Amino acid sequence: MQWSLVVPAKRLGAAKTRLAPLTGGGPGLHADLVLALLADTVAAARACPAVAGVLVVTDDARAAATVHALGARTVPDEPDRGLNPALAHGAAAAGTPAVAALSSDLPALHPAELAAALAAAGAVPRGFVADATGTGTTLLTAVGVPLDPRFGAGSAAAHAASGALPLPGDWPGLRRDVDTPADLFAAVALGVGPSTAGLLPRLPRPVA
Repeated sequence: MQWSLVVPAKRLGAAKTRLAPLTGGGPGLHADLVLALLADTVAAARACPAVAGVLVVTDDARAAATVHALGARTVPDEPDRGLNPALAHGAAAAGTPAVAALSSDLPALHPAELAAALAAAGAVPRGFVADATGTGTTLLTAVGVPLDPRFGAGSAAAHAASGALPLPGDWPGLRRDVDTPADLFAAVALGVGPSTAGLLPRLPRPVA
């Protein structure tokens, strides 16, 4: 089964505000960090043999240029009503029976992990992978049915309540999204992609 992946990308300056302590409040460096997380996520997804294409929903020109260079397509966030409408819009634009929403902040994602999760997802109409805390969601999948994204606080429980099934598996890179400095430290311990790794020496606060 071949999948279309939908990745949301906010305008860089407005994304990941809880990472500001790592960047010293500098808007340029903060945007660079958010972009690095996105680039490594998209690169890993593009390298996954189960993924036919990656579609990034974004209104940020720099993010669009970066993911285009990695082989992804983009669509504008035409609904402009928040994350879940953006993902539903992207899923409709993907136009394939097997579609998944993937978080944009998974710098430690490995293509093999994603392939294993998507293989498990192929057996259910809708599935999801909870984040490392067990409360959020990093991957939501749908085969032949609407994606029905319910991302936000407590999204793992919200997706389960909507009928999506939790996908079991030891996928540490897929589960490790990055919202806080501690999350980034944990991702670095797993091994991050080249874009994030290349930016680490620029951070005022060391990450080791």
